[in-house]
Amino acid sequence: MSEALWADRLRPGTEAGLPPTWTVRPATAAELTALRVRLRETLRDGGRPAAATDEEVEWLLLAFEELASNALRHGRPPVQVTLRTGADGWLLEVTDAAPDQPPAAAIGRDPAGGGLGLHLVARVASEHGWTVRGSRKQVWARIRFTAAATDPSVPPPRSGGSPRDRTPQGR
Repeated sequence: MSEALWADRLRPGTEAGLPPTWTVRPATAAELTALRVRLRETLRDGGRPAAATDEEVEWLLLAFEELASNALRHGRPPVQVTLRTGADGWLLEVTDAAPDQPPAAAIGRDPAGGGLGLHLVARVASEHGWTVRGSRKQVWARIRFTAAATDPSVPPPRSGGSPRDRTPQGR
């Protein structure tokens, strides 16, 4: 994978105008497991859109834990995680106070050493990227619902997505 895996690009505009579905401010990596459980419960208890599959919920949970843990390990506090739910998917945004430290996917090192979280998120997200907004770094991933991807009434994702189009054939 290339260094451009996580390119500096603005997040998709569609979900940006939606109110946050869920916002948390983790301070330690130890909090992330409890927050992941809380997010799963929120989605199970009526917060899951009908178009979202179990697999897409797992992808969202993976993206949450990987991006939030990276912000805590490599960024600067405060870290904030915001989830927005649109008709065709979720937009997960993680911000921290380290605009000078872009996300850097592990390249050319033994996978046993870790550091493959950004690769995983890039694989499950239909789009992903990062940008700087003021004094904050914003890393984001968009998880599209498969049902929405095959529904002709839902517009396709904007350019700049991952190689996986998130259609049933792309699985």
